[in-house]
Amino acid sequence: MSTTTSGKPRHVLDGYKVLDFTHVLAGPTVTRMMAEMGAEIVKVELAPNGDLTRGLPYMRDGRSAYYIQQNRGKQSLCVDVKNPATIDILKGLVRKVDVMVENFSPGVIGRIGLDYATVSALNPRIIMCSISSLGQTGALANRPGYDYLGACWAGVIDMIGEADGAPVFPQLGIGDISTGVHALSAITSALLYRERTGEGQFVETSLLDAYFGYHELNVQLASASGGAQLPRRNGSHHYAVTPAGIFKGKQCYIFIIAGIDHQFPLMCRAMGRPELATDARFKDIPARAANAIELIDIVQAWLDATASDEEALSILAEYRVPHAPVLTVPQAMAHPHLRERGTVRTVHDRFLGDFDVPGFPLRFSKFPGQLPLDAPTLGEHNEAVLRHYLDYSPEQIRALEAAGVLHSGPR
Repeated sequence: MSTTTSGKPRHVLDGYKVLDFTHVLAGPTVTRMMAEMGAEIVKVELAPNGDLTRGLPYMRDGRSAYYIQQNRGKQSLCVDVKNPATIDILKGLVRKVDVMVENFSPGVIGRIGLDYATVSALNPRIIMCSISSLGQTGALANRPGYDYLGACWAGVIDMIGEADGAPVFPQLGIGDISTGVHALSAITSALLYRERTGEGQFVETSLLDAYFGYHELNVQLASASGGAQLPRRNGSHHYAVTPAGIFKGKQCYIFIIAGIDHQFPLMCRAMGRPELATDARFKDIPARAANAIELIDIVQAWLDATASDEEALSILAEYRVPHAPVLTVPQAMAHPHLRERGTVRTVHDRFLGDFDVPGFPLRFSKFPGQLPLDAPTLGEHNEAVLRHYLDYSPEQIRALEAAGVLHSGPR
């Protein structure tokens, strides 16, 4: 296990080695978080261009801020997987690592020559994780997939949008990133199991599996009611709990959630209408849902009557009504709370300089600081990886470069 000069591990996953065959977002999320926790990541990028996010905006002088955000702290090994000599390198690395992660389409990693049967024979202690859009098995498995397509198959997109309009999709990597976190939990659990038994294993998850699990209300409602109650999209307000939705302030939108029985009286008192808490139209969750339009109008009228958004937000806070202003991305980035907690983090790139990225969301009391991480240029660590892991000589590495096995790039 690697340590600092004081003898203390750099972070909670220090000493673990990861072979990373991931690209775009879901897979790189796993290894990015492991890098933040001190693991050593060798990112295998396919020649000649590497991870396709190297070309995604924001771009300047051939350097992608998107790529930097997702790949800080990793070493880049860029190889031509069509060259027969490459598989010997990759199999050699498999023998040296604790974890292997891939998010190709199902079957691709096997065609490269690194299916789990092969990998586990080379290294019985390895944890191999596969991430896909729709799963490794099943009728849909071999379809091309992305985050939003997994959300469609999971019935998630149908729940977003106006009741009488087309569905819409959230323009965030919610599925990819959270599926990456699901995969991380599987990997770390498998590592814990290995510590107890000495045995490696194969783990997998998919965007479809993760997305379907987000239905906290919808699935059980439809099933347990025998179809008598069906979930539906309902625009800016929840279809089953009222008030719970987005209201229009004078300068900004405000999200108010006060539909649960113990919260609704707080909302009534905040509005100066305590009698509404015992009004037959609003006495419980089903009654408030049945009279949602009328109740939403009452809340909106109260907001309209306040002198300013600041006054409305102050009153809601005074009565402890759950609420939040709907911040823009720049407003969230500038918010003192997000800055103080490191939820927004300024990083430095040797090419792009300083810029903001989302911070690391996990906190560890033994490791309160953040590691200084850098994103690699394409193939930057070809020589370092082969020498450190496989004891290749400089002459062997030069020969692989000349044979087109190894590739590198300026950014």
